[in-house]
Amino acid sequence: MGLFGNSEGGGSRLGGTLILGLIMAAFTLFQYYSKSELNPITKETQHIGISTDEEIAMGLQSAPQMAQEFGGLYEDDQAQQMVDQVGQRVAQNSAAKRTPYKYDFHLLADPNVVNAFALPGGQVFITYALFSRLESEEQLAGVLGHEIGHVVARHSAQRIADQQLTDGLTGAAVLATGDQNTAQMAQMVGNMINMKYGRGQELQSDELGVRFMLEAGYEPEGLLGVMKILEEASGGQRVPEFQSTHPSPENRMERIKDAIQKYKSLKGTRGDSDLSE
Repeated sequence: MGLFGNSEGGGSRLGGTLILGLIMAAFTLFQYYSKSELNPITKETQHIGISTDEEIAMGLQSAPQMAQEFGGLYEDDQAQQMVDQVGQRVAQNSAAKRTPYKYDFHLLADPNVVNAFALPGGQVFITYALFSRLESEEQLAGVLGHEIGHVVARHSAQRIADQQLTDGLTGAAVLATGDQNTAQMAQMVGNMINMKYGRGQELQSDELGVRFMLEAGYEPEGLLGVMKILEEASGGQRVPEFQSTHPSPENRMERIKDAIQKYKSLKGTRGDSDLSE
Protein backbone atom coordinates (compact mmCIF):
# COMPACT_ATOMS: atom_id res chain seq x y z
CA MET A 1 0.00 0.00 0.00
CA GLY A 2 1.44 3.40 -0.95
CA LEU A 3 1.76 6.39 1.34
CA PHE A 4 -1.51 7.83 0.05
CA GLY A 5 -3.42 4.56 0.00
CA ASN A 6 -5.86 5.56 2.77
CA SER A 7 -6.63 8.96 1.29
CA GLU A 8 -7.20 7.43 -2.14
CA GLY A 9 -9.62 4.93 -0.64
CA GLY A 10 -11.39 7.72 1.23
CA GLY A 11 -11.62 9.76 -1.94
CA SER A 12 -13.09 6.80 -3.78
CA ARG A 13 -15.68 6.24 -1.08
CA LEU A 14 -16.51 9.94 -1.04
CA GLY A 15 -16.94 9.96 -4.79
CA GLY A 16 -19.17 6.90 -4.55
CA THR A 17 -21.45 8.40 -1.93
CA LEU A 18 -21.63 11.65 -3.89
CA ILE A 19 -22.79 9.78 -6.99
CA LEU A 20 -25.31 7.78 -4.96
CA GLY A 21 -26.60 10.98 -3.39
CA LEU A 22 -27.03 12.61 -6.80
CA ILE A 23 -28.82 9.51 -8.11
CA MET A 24 -31.12 9.54 -5.08
CA ALA A 25 -31.87 13.24 -5.57
CA ALA A 26 -32.58 12.73 -9.27
CA PHE A 27 -34.87 9.78 -8.52
CA THR A 28 -36.74 11.79 -5.86
CA LEU A 29 -37.28 14.68 -8.27
CA PHE A 30 -38.36 12.29 -11.04
CA GLN A 31 -40.88 10.61 -8.74
CA TYR A 32 -42.31 13.98 -7.73
CA TYR A 33 -42.59 15.59 -11.16
CA SER A 34 -43.67 12.47 -13.05
CA LYS A 35 -46.93 12.39 -11.08
CA SER A 36 -48.74 15.32 -12.60
CA GLU A 37 -52.43 16.10 -13.00
CA LEU A 38 -54.64 19.12 -13.57
CA ASN A 39 -57.05 20.09 -10.81
CA PRO A 40 -60.34 20.74 -12.66
CA ILE A 41 -61.55 23.34 -10.12
CA THR A 42 -58.40 25.36 -9.41
CA LYS A 43 -56.95 24.81 -12.92
CA GLU A 44 -53.55 24.16 -11.33
CA THR A 45 -51.16 21.36 -12.24
CA GLN A 46 -50.36 19.38 -9.09
CA HIS A 47 -47.72 16.76 -8.34
CA ILE A 48 -49.56 14.28 -6.13
CA GLY A 49 -48.85 10.58 -5.66
CA ILE A 50 -52.18 9.40 -4.23
CA SER A 51 -55.59 9.03 -5.86
CA THR A 52 -58.83 10.71 -4.80
CA ASP A 53 -60.09 7.30 -3.64
CA GLU A 54 -57.05 7.00 -1.38
CA GLU A 55 -57.70 10.51 -0.02
CA ILE A 56 -61.29 9.55 0.81
CA ALA A 57 -60.12 6.36 2.55
CA MET A 58 -57.49 8.26 4.55
CA GLY A 59 -60.05 10.81 5.72
CA LEU A 60 -62.62 8.20 6.75
CA GLN A 61 -60.00 6.20 8.62
CA SER A 62 -58.61 9.23 10.47
CA ALA A 63 -61.91 10.95 11.31
CA PRO A 64 -62.77 9.04 14.53
CA GLN A 65 -59.31 9.60 16.01
CA MET A 66 -59.35 13.29 15.12
CA ALA A 67 -62.77 13.70 16.73
CA GLN A 68 -61.53 12.00 19.89
CA GLU A 69 -58.60 14.40 20.14
CA PHE A 70 -61.08 17.29 20.38
CA GLY A 71 -63.32 15.71 23.02
CA GLY A 72 -65.56 13.80 20.64
CA LEU A 73 -68.65 15.10 18.89
CA TYR A 74 -70.76 17.89 20.41
CA GLU A 75 -73.97 16.37 21.73
CA ASP A 76 -76.58 18.78 20.42
CA ASP A 77 -78.59 17.51 17.46
CA GLN A 78 -79.88 20.96 16.53
CA ALA A 79 -76.39 22.49 16.39
CA GLN A 80 -75.03 19.52 14.43
CA GLN A 81 -77.96 19.74 12.04
CA MET A 82 -77.18 23.39 11.37
CA VAL A 83 -73.55 22.54 10.58
CA ASP A 84 -74.73 19.77 8.24
CA GLN A 85 -77.26 21.95 6.45
CA VAL A 86 -74.92 24.88 5.88
CA GLY A 87 -72.00 22.65 4.87
CA GLN A 88 -74.09 20.64 2.41
CA ARG A 89 -75.61 23.81 0.95
CA VAL A 90 -72.13 25.12 0.18
CA ALA A 91 -70.84 21.75 -1.09
CA GLN A 92 -73.87 20.85 -3.22
CA ASN A 93 -74.50 24.27 -4.77
CA SER A 94 -70.96 25.16 -5.79
CA ALA A 95 -68.18 23.83 -7.98
CA ALA A 96 -67.28 21.49 -5.09
CA LYS A 97 -70.15 19.27 -6.24
CA ARG A 98 -68.16 18.43 -9.39
CA THR A 99 -65.49 16.66 -7.33
CA PRO A 100 -65.57 12.96 -6.34
CA TYR A 101 -65.55 13.79 -2.62
CA LYS A 102 -68.43 13.00 -0.27
CA TYR A 103 -68.53 15.77 2.33
CA ASP A 104 -69.30 15.09 5.98
CA PHE A 105 -69.44 17.90 8.54
CA HIS A 106 -68.69 17.34 12.23
CA LEU A 107 -69.21 19.65 15.23
CA LEU A 108 -66.57 18.85 17.85
CA ALA A 109 -67.12 19.23 21.59
CA ASP A 110 -63.90 21.12 22.38
CA PRO A 111 -64.97 24.34 24.18
CA ASN A 112 -61.52 25.94 24.24
CA VAL A 113 -59.68 25.45 20.94
CA VAL A 114 -60.99 27.86 18.29
CA ASN A 115 -60.39 25.85 15.16
CA ALA A 116 -61.74 24.20 12.03
CA PHE A 117 -59.98 21.78 9.73
CA ALA A 118 -60.50 19.29 6.94
CA LEU A 119 -59.08 15.82 6.38
CA PRO A 120 -58.37 14.50 2.88
CA GLY A 121 -61.43 13.39 0.97
CA GLY A 122 -64.15 15.56 2.51
CA GLN A 123 -64.22 15.11 6.30
CA VAL A 124 -64.71 18.64 7.70
CA PHE A 125 -64.60 19.62 11.39
CA ILE A 126 -65.39 22.73 13.43
CA THR A 127 -64.94 23.01 17.18
CA TYR A 128 -67.72 24.25 19.45
CA ALA A 129 -65.29 26.94 20.65
CA LEU A 130 -65.36 28.48 17.16
CA PHE A 131 -68.99 27.60 16.37
CA SER A 132 -70.21 29.36 19.52
CA ARG A 133 -68.39 32.58 18.55
CA LEU A 134 -69.98 32.82 15.10
CA GLU A 135 -72.65 35.46 14.73
CA SER A 136 -74.44 34.42 11.54
CA GLU A 137 -75.11 31.60 9.10
CA GLU A 138 -72.91 33.43 6.59
CA GLN A 139 -69.95 33.20 8.95
CA LEU A 140 -70.51 29.46 9.40
CA ALA A 141 -70.70 29.13 5.61
CA GLY A 142 -67.41 31.03 5.41
CA VAL A 143 -65.66 28.63 7.80
CA LEU A 144 -67.01 25.52 6.06
CA GLY A 145 -66.44 26.98 2.59
CA HIS A 146 -62.81 27.61 3.47
CA GLU A 147 -62.39 24.01 4.65
CA ILE A 148 -64.14 22.66 1.54
CA GLY A 149 -61.59 24.71 -0.39
CA HIS A 150 -58.77 22.73 1.25
CA VAL A 151 -60.41 19.48 0.15
CA VAL A 152 -61.13 20.61 -3.42
CA ALA A 153 -57.59 21.97 -3.85
CA ARG A 154 -56.22 18.66 -2.47
CA HIS A 155 -53.98 20.49 -0.02
CA SER A 156 -53.44 17.51 2.31
CA ALA A 157 -52.36 15.29 -0.58
CA GLN A 158 -50.11 18.07 -1.85
CA ARG A 159 -48.48 18.45 1.58
CA ILE A 160 -47.81 14.71 1.70
CA ALA A 161 -46.10 14.87 -1.69
CA ASP A 162 -44.13 18.00 -0.76
CA GLN A 163 -42.95 16.42 2.51
CA GLN A 164 -41.85 13.28 0.65
CA LEU A 165 -39.89 15.49 -1.74
CA THR A 166 -38.25 17.36 1.14
CA ASP A 167 -37.39 14.14 2.99
CA GLY A 168 -35.98 12.55 -0.16
CA LEU A 169 -33.76 15.51 -0.99
CA THR A 170 -32.58 15.77 2.63
CA GLY A 171 -31.65 12.08 2.61
CA ALA A 172 -29.79 12.60 -0.65
CA ALA A 173 -27.83 15.49 0.89
CA VAL A 174 -26.82 13.31 3.85
CA LEU A 175 -25.75 10.47 1.56
CA ALA A 176 -23.80 12.78 -0.75
CA THR A 177 -21.90 14.67 1.96
CA GLY A 178 -22.03 12.46 5.04
CA ASP A 179 -22.44 15.71 6.97
CA GLN A 180 -25.25 15.90 9.52
CA ASN A 181 -25.03 19.70 9.60
CA THR A 182 -25.77 19.76 5.87
CA ALA A 183 -28.78 17.54 6.49
CA GLN A 184 -30.09 19.81 9.23
CA MET A 185 -29.64 22.88 7.05
CA ALA A 186 -31.43 21.16 4.15
CA GLN A 187 -34.29 20.19 6.48
CA MET A 188 -34.60 23.76 7.78
CA VAL A 189 -34.74 25.14 4.24
CA GLY A 190 -37.31 22.52 3.30
CA ASN A 191 -39.46 23.36 6.32
CA MET A 192 -39.37 27.07 5.51
CA ILE A 193 -40.43 26.35 1.92
CA ASN A 194 -43.25 24.10 3.13
CA MET A 195 -44.45 26.81 5.53
CA LYS A 196 -44.54 29.27 2.65
CA TYR A 197 -46.58 26.80 0.62
CA GLY A 198 -48.84 26.37 3.66
CA ARG A 199 -49.56 30.11 3.73
CA GLY A 200 -50.32 30.00 0.03
CA GLN A 201 -52.78 27.16 0.60
CA GLU A 202 -54.61 29.12 3.30
CA LEU A 203 -54.99 32.11 0.98
CA GLN A 204 -56.18 29.85 -1.83
CA SER A 205 -58.77 28.26 0.48
CA ASP A 206 -59.96 31.72 1.50
CA GLU A 207 -60.49 32.58 -2.17
CA LEU A 208 -62.22 29.27 -2.89
CA GLY A 209 -64.39 29.83 0.19
CA VAL A 210 -65.52 33.19 -1.22
CA ARG A 211 -66.28 31.58 -4.58
CA PHE A 212 -68.21 28.66 -3.08
CA MET A 213 -70.21 30.96 -0.79
CA LEU A 214 -71.32 33.11 -3.71
CA GLU A 215 -72.19 30.06 -5.80
CA ALA A 216 -74.31 28.75 -2.91
CA GLY A 217 -76.11 32.06 -2.43
CA TYR A 218 -74.30 33.32 0.67
CA GLU A 219 -72.85 36.80 1.16
CA PRO A 220 -69.07 36.22 1.22
CA GLU A 221 -68.45 39.16 3.56
CA GLY A 222 -69.23 36.63 6.29
CA LEU A 223 -65.70 35.29 5.86
CA LEU A 224 -64.31 38.71 6.83
CA GLY A 225 -66.22 38.43 10.09
CA VAL A 226 -64.64 35.05 10.70
CA MET A 227 -61.18 36.59 10.32
CA LYS A 228 -62.02 39.17 13.01
CA ILE A 229 -63.23 36.40 15.34
CA LEU A 230 -60.02 34.42 14.80
CA GLU A 231 -57.91 37.51 15.46
CA GLU A 232 -59.78 38.23 18.70
CA ALA A 233 -59.48 34.60 19.79
CA SER A 234 -55.70 34.72 19.34
CA GLY A 235 -55.49 37.54 21.89
CA GLY A 236 -53.17 39.45 19.59
CA GLN A 237 -50.35 36.98 20.23
CA ARG A 238 -48.99 36.00 16.84
CA VAL A 239 -45.69 34.74 15.50
CA PRO A 240 -44.24 36.62 12.50
CA GLU A 241 -45.87 35.53 9.24
CA PHE A 242 -42.63 34.12 7.80
CA GLN A 243 -42.44 31.71 10.75
CA SER A 244 -46.05 30.60 10.49
CA THR A 245 -48.02 28.24 8.26
CA HIS A 246 -50.86 30.81 8.27
CA PRO A 247 -50.78 34.30 6.76
CA SER A 248 -51.39 37.28 9.02
CA PRO A 249 -55.08 38.19 9.54
CA GLU A 250 -54.51 41.57 7.88
CA ASN A 251 -53.06 39.92 4.78
CA ARG A 252 -55.91 37.39 4.65
CA MET A 253 -58.59 40.07 4.97
CA GLU A 254 -57.15 42.12 2.12
CA ARG A 255 -56.98 39.05 -0.11
CA ILE A 256 -60.55 38.08 0.82
CA LYS A 257 -61.76 41.56 -0.13
CA ASP A 258 -60.00 41.18 -3.49
CA ALA A 259 -61.63 37.77 -4.00
CA ILE A 260 -65.08 39.15 -3.15
CA GLN A 261 -64.69 41.90 -5.74
CA LYS A 262 -63.38 39.42 -8.32
CA TYR A 263 -66.13 36.82 -7.97
CA LYS A 264 -68.98 39.30 -7.54
CA SER A 265 -67.83 40.88 -10.79
CA LEU A 266 -67.82 37.48 -12.50
CA LYS A 267 -71.25 36.66 -11.13
CA GLY A 268 -72.61 39.99 -12.31
CA THR A 269 -71.18 39.43 -15.79
CA ARG A 270 -72.29 35.83 -16.23
CA GLY A 271 -75.34 35.65 -14.00
CA ASP A 272 -74.82 31.92 -13.37
CA SER A 273 -73.94 29.91 -10.29
CA ASP A 274 -70.69 28.40 -11.57
CA LEU A 275 -67.95 31.01 -11.32
CA SER A 276 -65.18 28.88 -12.80
CA GLU A 277 -62.82 30.86 -14.97
